[in-house]
Amino acid sequence: MRDNLDLAASAQELADAAPTGSTARAAASSVAITLATTRDIDHARETLDGLSPQEVREAALELFERLSSDS
Repeated sequence: MRDNLDLAASAQELADAAPTGSTARAAASSVAITLATTRDIDHARETLDGLSPQEVREAALELFERLSSDS
């Protein structure tokens, strides 16, 4: 099982590959930062629920679910 920091690194790679200014980049960056700064998967999920705007929150939660289910 991968820990938060492993998942954060994966999210950061996706952010780096996404176009500057895109929702995908904002979402992946948010996921990377959240995973790197929270104590566990549950805490990260709760934190991502507070993201705004809604478009970024939805994309971040989708990415988070995909990354965390792969772990």
